[in-house]
Amino acid sequence: MSIHDLPLLNATLNGTSAILLLIARNRIKHGDRVKHRALMIAAFTTSCVFLVSYLVYHFNAGVLHFGGIGIIRPIYFTLLISHTILAATVPVLATMSLRYGLKSQFKKHKRLSKWTYPIWLYVSATGVIIYFMLYQWYPIAQ
Repeated sequence: MSIHDLPLLNATLNGTSAILLLIARNRIKHGDRVKHRALMIAAFTTSCVFLVSYLVYHFNAGVLHFGGIGIIRPIYFTLLISHTILAATVPVLATMSLRYGLKSQFKKHKRLSKWTYPIWLYVSATGVIIYFMLYQWYPIAQ
């Protein structure tokens, strides 16, 4: 595996996190705390691995410019800006939500998770979309 393989790995990790979050939410809606807990720990772990891989990639590869032109540029940058701002909140929100859940502080967990879940899901899903837009659909020819 080289540094150039990391964007695909990162997109895969983001997509996996999104799927785990969706399944975990379904499990808690059906009262299955054991599976919810395991899935949320898996989503958190997947997101942590993503963060390490993302940082390694960007420290080594630098900035990649978006190759799209026309109306797709403002669409891409709107998505990227919202993704980036919200992504900065996920490590704190996810850590606090996980901590409350693991400590059986369920009122705090539920109150915070109402914010954490949609933000984390949005960041994970848009991370995959950004990957496709930047690396697959509108790459800059090198």
